[in-house]
Amino acid sequence: MEEVPQGCPGTSSAQAGRGASCQGCPNQRLCASGAAAAPDPAIEEIKEKMKTVKHKILVLSGKGGVGKSTFSAHLAHGLAEDENTQVALLDIDICGPSIPKIMGLEGEQVHQSGSGWSPVFVEDNLGVMSVGFLLSSPDDAVIWRGPKKNGMIKQFLRDVDWGEVDYLIVDTPPGTSDEHLSAVQYLSAARLDGAVIITTPQEVSLQDVRKEINFCHKVKVPVIGVVENMSVFVCPKCKKESQIFPPTTGGAEAMCQDLKIPLLGKVPLDPHIGKSCDNGQSFLMGAPASAAALAYRSIIQRIQEFCGHHQPKDEHLIGS
Repeated sequence: MEEVPQGCPGTSSAQAGRGASCQGCPNQRLCASGAAAAPDPAIEEIKEKMKTVKHKILVLSGKGGVGKSTFSAHLAHGLAEDENTQVALLDIDICGPSIPKIMGLEGEQVHQSGSGWSPVFVEDNLGVMSVGFLLSSPDDAVIWRGPKKNGMIKQFLRDVDWGEVDYLIVDTPPGTSDEHLSAVQYLSAARLDGAVIITTPQEVSLQDVRKEINFCHKVKVPVIGVVENMSVFVCPKCKKESQIFPPTTGGAEAMCQDLKIPLLGKVPLDPHIGKSCDNGQSFLMGAPASAAALAYRSIIQRIQEFCGHHQPKDEHLIGS
């Protein structure tokens, strides 16, 4: 993103591209033409498309490798266990799409219909969309600049035939960059419920999560809460509890108290979670009585309660 010059009049000002501070700015000609102030027509198109989607949730993380895609997948699995709940999972991690593997959909292709792209379905009530379905091989690298990523996300939100959906879960890449700005820009007008932020207990992860929370505040996305992944490890034999990632500054709990945001729960480290993801299966179904599965279910319930308290005022219009 270009650095905004000091004294910039703003794209909507009559002086846009004409002020003294505009001299030498690479966007001067664009601003002077008025094109920079024009809203993207896709925002209204996506707002219209999303009228059939009740709840929209972003899953964010400051760092990679903290279990964000794993959580997104199991949030979708958990919500879809109620066969009357329609769930959609959108993977906008353009350069590292892991959702097809985690959901057991590797090698699937996107199909075009008269009403747009059709999601790939895991169950009748659980549809998935990912750039991974558009690649000829799972090993293909996606080497795209920001505008092309933005275009892909726009296409996913506008051109996919999501249908009547109760929950749209958007799995994002780590950080606060192009993909996140695009998702927020396009979904804010369509009433985005908020973001669930994933972390691990150690300070090196929490440091980036604070940036993620700051990002949410700046772009006016409600923070539903924080999930602490890989919280502790319980030995399956001796039941001794070990902290693989020591919370040197108090972990997510202390951070949430300090920032006055909800801690949705702590998920213990369980090797079976990784195994389930590698096999493209739901860990919640494979080990329903495990401590990690119970933690997931408790967190999912809290997310449902949050969304239930934030129903759209015109909910009776959804799907009409």
